[in-house]
Amino acid sequence: MTTVDGWAVAQTPTETRADVHGAADDLVAEMMREPDGRTSPSVYETARLVSLAPWLAGHAERVWYLLDTQRPDGGWGPPGGYALVPTLSATEALTTALRSPPSADVPTLARAVERGLDVLSGLLRDTTPLPDTPAVDLIVPALIDGLNQHLTAEPWRWPGHTRLDLPPGMSRRRIDAVRQLVASGAPVPDKLLHALEVVADLAPRARRVAPVPPGTVGASPAATAAWLGGPDRPDGSEALAYLEDTVRCYGGPVPCATPVTVFERSWVTSTLARSGIALTAPPGLISSLTANLGAAGTATGPGLPADADTTSVTLVALGRLGAPVPGDCLWSYETDEGFCTWPGEDGFSVTTNAHVLDALGHLAARGEAEPRHHAAVRRLVTALPERQDPQGSWSDRWHASRLYATACCVLALAEFGSAHPTTAEALARAVDWTLATQRGDGSWGTWAATAEETAYAVQILMTGGQQRPAVVEAVRRGYAYLCRTDGQDGPALWHDKDLYQPTLIVRATVIGARYQALGWLSSLPVSA
Repeated sequence: MTTVDGWAVAQTPTETRADVHGAADDLVAEMMREPDGRTSPSVYETARLVSLAPWLAGHAERVWYLLDTQRPDGGWGPPGGYALVPTLSATEALTTALRSPPSADVPTLARAVERGLDVLSGLLRDTTPLPDTPAVDLIVPALIDGLNQHLTAEPWRWPGHTRLDLPPGMSRRRIDAVRQLVASGAPVPDKLLHALEVVADLAPRARRVAPVPPGTVGASPAATAAWLGGPDRPDGSEALAYLEDTVRCYGGPVPCATPVTVFERSWVTSTLARSGIALTAPPGLISSLTANLGAAGTATGPGLPADADTTSVTLVALGRLGAPVPGDCLWSYETDEGFCTWPGEDGFSVTTNAHVLDALGHLAARGEAEPRHHAAVRRLVTALPERQDPQGSWSDRWHASRLYATACCVLALAEFGSAHPTTAEALARAVDWTLATQRGDGSWGTWAATAEETAYAVQILMTGGQQRPAVVEAVRRGYAYLCRTDGQDGPALWHDKDLYQPTLIVRATVIGARYQALGWLSSLPVSA
């Protein structure tokens, strides 16, 4: 047993808030040294480069990455439906690589493909709805088409495996519509550019599609490679340089999206500041957050469309850094239900709306809000509890863990909806659900214990649980777990074309929860 400001905390190293503040300063300094931001490599995206760009530097490293990340059961990625996209992509890529195997021997590649096809035969028959990841209804049909071409062309190589069918409930309607649109020469909507590789055969001829600095199409290595078509495209030097730089940075494998400067910097800044850590903006931070902030807000990174989620978090970050800007750019996302992530979005994102509530609530708290702002805050404070699950949590399309969505909603409602009659009940139900899902070692996690999800849980309990004995004990145990980890354990949980981990954002979440927990625990009576 050790003590933290008078509290007995089991298996917890002694640390002070100054120690944690120092870790936050180090994190911000590291963030500023990597202007493109950093996320985990993607099996899906790496496999697309294996198929589309075998001429690109690092091809052998990408093939070996796919072989090394194959699960013991033959699939790739997380459990359940989340495995479908990475397993399809990796299996198709390794089938393509068999035609000219780079250093990996043919039997090794063939065994990996055979095992992947075995897993796919089960995944594609599963009637459980697929996770709502971006462009899944385009990616899955495109990859199945690619694999079916291999199976048809070389049936002797894959005895026992027939043509693959779409999973139950999925149709070709949207992929066929996208193919028709691109083939017609019509403008391609910005939100489709991130997944342009789904029409790789048409992408090099897509009219009015061109890379944006630093040479990316849709902030995606795969989409950029699809547009480029090959290393000798006359107008492709910037795109080729972008791909080569990305490969060099990641050592062969690539992430789903890069650069993600605004996304990383806004989330890290707002997360640390919300936990009570006083931040001094280093040179270049504020200008990087405002550089592309326009009438429609800002985007996660160059080549992506502006969205309400990134815009809201950026507005909060700028306000906490002492450089507030008006929130009028959010009105273009207002709908009858609340706020969409981008115009035309299918469904309702609770985390986007929680972040909009944060942004508008901060404007109101600074006395800069107009009647329209206050009306929107009231609507959101009502809308979020209406979408709470019966057990007390929230789920969302941008993250695999209910703890992320629940933390977003709890933090926003507690800060800006405390006067509303439904808020107290919503917070109490969220706390009860969080208490019930703690693991025996003090952690939380969807598939396994993770520091990221434990940090969200600790924030939920401290924000919405008051100082009940059960809550205090759960926070103590959760804090002790966070002190035993480095903040980067566990699987990728954030939604893109497959799951990814925004490395520094996750570390900021863990640091912020530790800092907040130290203050929260020290405020309690020693006898508690």
